[in-house]
Amino acid sequence: MSIFDIFAKLEKEREVKSNEPINWLIVGLGNTGSKFDGTRHNAGFRALERYCEQTGVKIDKMKFKSLIGETTLTGKRVLLMKPQTFMNLSGEAVRDAANFYKIEPQNIIVLSDDISLDVGRIRVRAKGSAGGQNGLKNIIYHLNSEDFPRVKIGVGAKPHKDYDLADWVLSKFTADEQENINKACDNAMKAAEQIISGGVQSAANKFNGK
Repeated sequence: MSIFDIFAKLEKEREVKSNEPINWLIVGLGNTGSKFDGTRHNAGFRALERYCEQTGVKIDKMKFKSLIGETTLTGKRVLLMKPQTFMNLSGEAVRDAANFYKIEPQNIIVLSDDISLDVGRIRVRAKGSAGGQNGLKNIIYHLNSEDFPRVKIGVGAKPHKDYDLADWVLSKFTADEQENINKACDNAMKAAEQIISGGVQSAANKFNGK
């Protein structure tokens, strides 16, 4: 799809009536602050940032303890969120937005890093435990539910078992990894759109393993 096709599609989707309610949340997880830019733990932020670069959508308003923006995907109004609470308190932001818009967990898509996946891979899940990811853990706590879809973005495993996990997820991607992580982030947003249009299983069938 060319850049002109992308903008034409976006313009068409924006024709949805402005009074249509926000139907979905897409939440990218990360830590705020320039020192965290480009780190593995900020893969969720990176996916949203790349989407904005490619479409012209802006995530620049402060609300719900987050930087937020709005887009329309497959005819649905979607709130894009980058919680500014730091990773471990992400659930506070998600809870506030979900309560305000009365959105059920099934319509909250969370983009997060995953050390069990190679860089460049993504995995779509309908629900489940946090799997050691503290942002997901806090969202589960504040929503009192595990039943929200998540798109996990592979950031690679620790180079050896004695490597400190915190140091690893807060390390930056190498030059050789940039192309693969960009591909994964782009696919993560495509998978989120597929969840909205066709359901979680459809997205999993199309994107898992890519």
